[in-house]
Amino acid sequence: MSFIFLIMMLFVLIFAWVGICAAVFSKEIKATQERDPAARGLLQIVLLYSGFHAIISHRIAHQLWNWKIPFFPRAISQWSRFFTGIEIHPGAQIGDGLFIDHGMGVVIGETSIIGNDVTLFQGATLGGTGKETGKRHPTLGNNVVVGAGAKVLGNIHIGDNSYIGANAVVIKDVPANATVVGVPGRITRQDGKKIDTQMDHVHVQDPVMQNMVELLKRIKTLEDKLKDK
Repeated sequence: MSFIFLIMMLFVLIFAWVGICAAVFSKEIKATQERDPAARGLLQIVLLYSGFHAIISHRIAHQLWNWKIPFFPRAISQWSRFFTGIEIHPGAQIGDGLFIDHGMGVVIGETSIIGNDVTLFQGATLGGTGKETGKRHPTLGNNVVVGAGAKVLGNIHIGDNSYIGANAVVIKDVPANATVVGVPGRITRQDGKKIDTQMDHVHVQDPVMQNMVELLKRIKTLEDKLKDK
């Protein structure tokens, strides 16, 4: 009888925790549901998504950090890193609706600032470039997507609605509504429109290929002019 009672209490605690998360972290849950086609419902997201767990841990650690409480904020962030594979410094400022997909290897530095509705894929790094002090990590605007393995380094600003391609290395400011690919990162516009609303990584414009196409067009034009002469 006592065993059945313990099982019942466990289920009560689980559903109570899910209810609390649904109320407090509704924007993060909604972001996960909208951006991850593998998400199978509220219960799965709250109990099984490491990215969601890392965000919860960071919210707690960040509040303790703001209260100037020693040791415990860093301890929480390190425990979270151990269990989720995601390292977020408690000093980082993170807006609403962050979605960390898969998450393993994601690093967010102390002075990073992240806007609303940002998406980070596995292996993404928001880091510094050396031993500089003060603001030394990136600032990401709203609706930014950072692809798998991308490195955004230094005190730079990434504009709203921008997309950082997989494995890109970005060390300079990026304007709004832009895509960055390559090493070092090269910037291309996306017609001034918000991009990647459907998480489509296949049709990202490559600025190198764009330049090659333009160059081939110019060569063809010159060849045609020479033929006319």
